Amino acid sequence: MHALLVEDDDRMAQALGTALAQRGHTVRRVARAQDALRHTREAEFVLLDLGLPDLDGTELLRRLRTVCGVPLIVVTARCEERDIVQGLRAGADDYVVKPFRMAELMARIDTVRRRTDAHADRAAPGPAVVRRGDVEVDPAGRTVTVAGAEVRLTRREFDVLALLATRPDEVHSREEILDRIWGDAFLAASRSLDVHVAGIRAKTGRSGLVRTVRGYGYQLGGER
Repeated sequence: MHALLVEDDDRMAQALGTALAQRGHTVRRVARAQDALRHTREAEFVLLDLGLPDLDGTELLRRLRTVCGVPLIVVTARCEERDIVQGLRAGADDYVVKPFRMAELMARIDTVRRRTDAHADRAAPGPAVVRRGDVEVDPAGRTVTVAGAEVRLTRREFDVLALLATRPDEVHSREEILDRIWGDAFLAASRSLDVHVAGIRAKTGRSGLVRTVRGYGYQLGGER
């Protein structure tokens, strides 16, 4: 697999590049946002530091998500809850705070890639379009429309919504959603799922589209 490593610290870049190469990955390392945008189409997954010299990393993440859908993990020293929430909402598949254990990061990369590959394998044929009022969720086409206008969700936001839509009359536990989408049911104490549900509600403008079942999980709800 070809990794795009966006990291301006030479020592960190060398350590990450060596670890990735030892696992059989080829690596292109860049230190600036403009170079990341130039080379993103050749990447099969991205490791992104947020502290870049020419552009804020969160803004770069948003721009990358407009041109590529490959797995992307933020690897950064920013550890405030606000930064983590912004990174996840902007489209990161995972968020790792420095300092970290290299073995853990490699495991997270493997998990994200397996999940992405599994979604690709299930792409066709897909389930039917699900409608809730003026909201349409098309799992096969990976589109969401509200009152006829397409709404752009991050890949993971869409995955959560599509999972709920596959069995719209059932309540899905947090553990099931985390296991199916994140690949780890033991992340139940994290806020990642809640952040993505909030993103779905905000972007669609339909706060009732995802219904919270307190103490258990989520269900596809009405449109309002």
